Amino acid sequence: MTTLDQLPVGGRAEVVALAGEPNLVQRFYELGLMEGERVEVVAVAPLGDPIEVRLGNSRLTLRRAEAAGVTVRVV
Repeated sequence: MTTLDQLPVGGRAEVVALAGEPNLVQRFYELGLMEGERVEVVAVAPLGDPIEVRLGNSRLTLRRAEAAGVTVRVV
């Protein structure tokens, strides 16, 4: 398995698990990022942090450290 922060731009994956502090995991759920959802990395900032991901019709910007807590399966 890989984590969301390791996907290249254009990479698509399905969320398998969320890890991290309870407040962060709760925030992921509130944003709609949960197990079974499909995500795509849309852009990465020039210095590599943050990254922008597409989740359904929404776009989320996450720090690399936050994205490292999202385990994904490449599709």
